[in-house]
Amino acid sequence: MAQVAFIGLGNMGGPMAINLVKAGHQVKAFDLSLDALAVVKAEGADVAVSASDAVEGADFIISMLPASKHVLGLYLGEQGIAGSISKQALVIDCSTIDADSARTLGAGLAAQGIAFIDAPVSGGVGGAKAGTLTFIVGGDEAHFHRAKEVLQGMGKNTFHAGAIGAGQVAKICNNMLLSVLMVATSESLQMGIDNGLDPKVLSDIMLKSSGRNWTLELYNPCPGVLENVPSSNDYQGGFMVDLMAKDLGLALEAATQSQSSTPMGALARNLYVAHQRSGHGKLDFSSIFKSFERKA
Repeated sequence: MAQVAFIGLGNMGGPMAINLVKAGHQVKAFDLSLDALAVVKAEGADVAVSASDAVEGADFIISMLPASKHVLGLYLGEQGIAGSISKQALVIDCSTIDADSARTLGAGLAAQGIAFIDAPVSGGVGGAKAGTLTFIVGGDEAHFHRAKEVLQGMGKNTFHAGAIGAGQVAKICNNMLLSVLMVATSESLQMGIDNGLDPKVLSDIMLKSSGRNWTLELYNPCPGVLENVPSSNDYQGGFMVDLMAKDLGLALEAATQSQSSTPMGALARNLYVAHQRSGHGKLDFSSIFKSFERKA
């Protein structure tokens, strides 16, 4: 089993680190939150006093951070940890950041003889806890295969999307589509409700018809239709609106750079930003359903 440094123990990173411990890896974790460190320590992880301390002697360094500036600062900033990383180690960044930042990081680490892949995830907090995440990897194919040793302890699917940065592009393409599906599913279900239909019956009908999709089947946004999904728990847990708005922003940046036409993605972003600004940023992204409800 491997010696793994894990940096970033938020809603996603914490459960991921714990699953690595359960898979038998030796995990040394670091986060600025003492509470987050206490949680993983209770599950058997070692706790580092700093990010540099965490990576000392590690075979793999995994980071799960909020944004590009945090990732670049961690590795390449004035107090970055690149100089503390073994030349035999593989750096795996699982954060969702823009592809150019992933390429910048890859080039910066390569200049110091350190291997790197970007490996953003799909599956949300539920997938992180259950160990069923999907990893979408950009980087050298040999590094991709090497990374499976630890990625398989946190997820059930790994895909090699292409060169460094490709993982990020594939992730934002997927999330842009997901956002559009969630918005369309929400407005369709609400239109049925407004016309007197039972949302459970309507969902069953559409699931056997051409409107069938993942959000309708496994993540229904209408409260009470499915059990054990955020919509039936006051939209708590899952993938926050704040994160969806962030990912859609990244998608539109990529679309601008490539001159891609993404009218549905742009509309979905506007709807999610408006929902976010209405005070719903910490709710699950399926709470966009609330935007279509009739107000009293």
